[in-house]
Amino acid sequence: MSIRGTLRRSGGMGTKLRTKDKKTDYTVFQVKIMRRFCASAFFSCAVVIGLYLFLWKNRAGDWVVGLLQSWMGLEHEDAFLLYHRYFRGFREAFFAAAILLIFSLLLWYLFRWLTHYFQEINQGIDRLLAEQGEDIRLSPEMLPFEVKLNTAKDILLQREREARTAEQRKNELVVYLAHDIRTPLTSIIGYLNLLEQMPDLPDKEKAKYIRISLEKTYRLEQMINEFFEITRYNTQQIKLSKKQVDLRYLLEQVIDEHVPLFTSRGNYVVFQAGKPLQMYGDADKLARVFNNLLKNAAAYSEAGTEVTVTAEKTGADIITTSVSTYGKPIPKDKLDILFDKFYRLDEARTSNTGRTGLGLAIVKEIVVLHGGTITADSSHGQTTFTVRLPVAGKS
Repeated sequence: MSIRGTLRRSGGMGTKLRTKDKKTDYTVFQVKIMRRFCASAFFSCAVVIGLYLFLWKNRAGDWVVGLLQSWMGLEHEDAFLLYHRYFRGFREAFFAAAILLIFSLLLWYLFRWLTHYFQEINQGIDRLLAEQGEDIRLSPEMLPFEVKLNTAKDILLQREREARTAEQRKNELVVYLAHDIRTPLTSIIGYLNLLEQMPDLPDKEKAKYIRISLEKTYRLEQMINEFFEITRYNTQQIKLSKKQVDLRYLLEQVIDEHVPLFTSRGNYVVFQAGKPLQMYGDADKLARVFNNLLKNAAAYSEAGTEVTVTAEKTGADIITTSVSTYGKPIPKDKLDILFDKFYRLDEARTSNTGRTGLGLAIVKEIVVLHGGTITADSSHGQTTFTVRLPVAGKS
């Protein structure tokens, strides 16, 4: 089977494999052009030498003289003098004209031949812009261009699918949030109507209704802030302001801020870290990373369970931090898309978390901007988010 056939039959991984194959360079195309040019040059030289031998080396002198005699009705001597004076006497001019003519024909032929390849590439670009599903096909010697066009097509299709998915998730999220907003808003209106219509309610009942209305108002405020979060995420790019940061101290502060939240659910945090962990990064953005991870832990961990936060230096220049919770495991097919913006687990739609699906996406962006990585693992009822950050940060 030919290499071209093998590449075209390689399926979904074909594009990636073709870019690494040694035959997907421009050698074949260059050799084809060189061969065509050499063949044309050889043919041109042969024609010029043939004309030279035919006209000026007496190989066809008698034929030319006879032709002049028959066409012009000249005597043999007059025809020979005419041949000698105008054909052999101006042989340099004839020779130069022949070279110029043949060279022009050669260039015209080569340009026309090369134009065919440009037309193929142009047609390939048209098919690329047409967003058709089938692969782009070019001549065998155009395989490198074919590979690049198909790679570009795959990238564009992938980006388009991702954009459509993100847009769909955003639209679904807006619908979910709009639906969720109605619940606290309806409660607020209902309790305020009761307070207005029943001014003689006992103080205990009034305090109860006011407390519930206030809680629902805070919930409503949180959802509205999440709408603004969507807008900020789409219109702003996260920028870092780096300095020396003690990550251990930063984690202690973030954990302390979330103690009331965990306590209200019966959870408790176990923090394990060694000596100060110095790194170069944006303290505010890193605090946001672990703030979101701890909020996520509080939202999805089972009540009364332990939340474990660890931080340690692994290797010479990496600090590894993990946040582990116990609760309903995350399906393996969902782990890779947890960090996609606007993605929420299905159970989040019916929970009281009200998460927008932006938290983990923003976390990943901040971690990547620091030159680090974030991964998620969920098994045996335990879910762990692991953040690896370089000590020096990303330049």
